[in-house]
Amino acid sequence: MSNLNDVLKALSADIDEVENLVRDLDDADWNKPTPAPGWSIADQVAHLTFIFRLAKTAAADPDTFKGIAAQAAGNFDGAVNAALKQFNGFPPKELLARFRAEGDASVEALAVVPENSVVPWLVNPLPPAVLASAGIMELFGHGQDIADALGVRREPTERLRHLVFFAFLTRDFGYLSRGLTPPAEPFRIEVTAPNGEIWAYGPEDAANKVTGPAQDFCLLVTRRRHRDDLALVATGEEADRWLDIAQAYRGPAGEGRTPGQFADQCCD
Repeated sequence: MSNLNDVLKALSADIDEVENLVRDLDDADWNKPTPAPGWSIADQVAHLTFIFRLAKTAAADPDTFKGIAAQAAGNFDGAVNAALKQFNGFPPKELLARFRAEGDASVEALAVVPENSVVPWLVNPLPPAVLASAGIMELFGHGQDIADALGVRREPTERLRHLVFFAFLTRDFGYLSRGLTPPAEPFRIEVTAPNGEIWAYGPEDAANKVTGPAQDFCLLVTRRRHRDDLALVATGEEADRWLDIAQAYRGPAGEGRTPGQFADQCCD
């Protein structure tokens, strides 16, 4: 696993990237619908602001966080919807300022947590580097929704490595969200970084393996593209099944995306 400082640098850079996507939008553009049904660009930024406030609180004030998590446990979707109402009621410039402030505060709070300790989180306590990687996953997925709404193509970077590893750690979430029993045998994840490097996790002799571009893998596990539109290859029956259900977040899978939904964005 990457050290905490490296993950936090990547997290900060991803916060910058999402901020840059929306900084110059007019008010009408903030209300544009995104591919997530019922969510506008403002909703996406509001959700991220809520997530960063949670992460900041978990790292800096664990007791308060545990109370928040207990309230959300019975109705997580309700808590998310309440957070959207809390944050997306602000004018765009104020919402963006709050997103930036909460994002920066979460990075600062995680930076002072000892690497060998854990931070309370919604399902299980997590090492601070893993929680920061979860933040990268959130920024990648919701940032992709914003980019798709604006017709913008994002260039992949080596920061995706943290999301790939996080998805490797959370392989079972897709099974659990559907009430399925995860396989006992580990997978091999072997993806190609934007710079051509191979990032590999899991035993070399695993019967089930997923290969392909790192960006495609990240789009799959955040459910921002359908597997049919990605250059991913599954070796093994279980790995092939997993490509249909993969998700790097806990909770309902959501509707995902349909084959060919972004065909008009496939080429320059």
